[in-house]
Amino acid sequence: MLEKALEGNNRYWAWIFFLLGVITIGGLFYVHQFHYGLGSTGMSRDVSWGIYIAQFTFMVGVAAGGVMLALPLYIHDYKVFGKIAILGEFMAIAAVAMCLMFITVDLGQPMRIMNVLLHPTPHSMLFWDMIVLNGYLFLNVVCGWGILHSVYKEVPPPKWAKPLVILSVPWAFSIHTVTAFLYCGLPGRHFWLTAILAPRFLASAFAAGPALLIIIALIMKHMGCFDPGKEAIQKLTTIIIYAAITNLFFVGLEFFTAYYSNVPEHMATLNYLFWGVDGHNSLVYLMRFGMFIGIAGIIMLLFQKFRQSDGWLGFCLALIFASLWIDKGVGFVLAGFVPNPFDRITEYYPTLSEISIALGVWAAGALILTLLYKIALKVEFKED
Repeated sequence: MLEKALEGNNRYWAWIFFLLGVITIGGLFYVHQFHYGLGSTGMSRDVSWGIYIAQFTFMVGVAAGGVMLALPLYIHDYKVFGKIAILGEFMAIAAVAMCLMFITVDLGQPMRIMNVLLHPTPHSMLFWDMIVLNGYLFLNVVCGWGILHSVYKEVPPPKWAKPLVILSVPWAFSIHTVTAFLYCGLPGRHFWLTAILAPRFLASAFAAGPALLIIIALIMKHMGCFDPGKEAIQKLTTIIIYAAITNLFFVGLEFFTAYYSNVPEHMATLNYLFWGVDGHNSLVYLMRFGMFIGIAGIIMLLFQKFRQSDGWLGFCLALIFASLWIDKGVGFVLAGFVPNPFDRITEYYPTLSEISIALGVWAAGALILTLLYKIALKVEFKED
């Protein structure tokens, strides 16, 4: 089936070569970082996790969001999601691959990954994060490819596929739960020290992942190569609305706990994010913008006029997706270090090297997704 990825028109190959170009640029910057060290980044003693880990955290949510298709289809036998389910599994593969790439570039020396295997520490959340991420990647690769191969051979899916797909449902919950435990298990970082962090992560995941999937599906529909079906899109949109509202509610709880209870450490970080502290306000306007577009996207989707139009629907989902990216892919991780435990503020600014490497990883994920979707469309949907 791999040969299907080599079939495409000029527009397809232009997109492939564009992604390869971005990957090459990111790779060159990574070679420089590999030889020079993480001193080429904007990270410091106070801010030891930057844009790499922030993107990792967000992409774990995108990967986990695929369960919103598997859960209704395989657990509740909701056939409406039948056509789009394979796209959700392949999106999870690309997202988890990006997570692993972001971890690798953040380590500085990639051979350090072997320490997790050579010196396992089960009491560490990093050990369990390695287990759940690689396990989820394995489940999606095996199940997605196995089911697609049965379609290619025009035979029933293998009997082992459904149990593994069902296993992937709780596994999807685990990858973002363990990621949340990485943060809320650090008592010295008050902004992350909250018991609702895992539910908040899951709520944002169940909005961001399906939102990205619908946006991609609408683009493919506009290009005339795939139609997921109106009912599937509308049902998935309903899930996104509930998940986004739940995430917004959890964010509101953080504000209430900090300000009503007058918790200094929690207030200090929220003040830095949304109002600035002592002239330090590098994230203020971005966070306010993210909150505004997120609320605007949710409100617009409450009206049938915007939900029934593909153009407006894609726009609203893009607002929600961008809002969640700003919240979790920028503000959440960085603000955990600012102010530091000594109430000192060291602001973080990503360097050109970091941005280029991060864009290279995003391009690598987009390339994996493009090739997998091309194969799926050729095999399952008989795309010309």
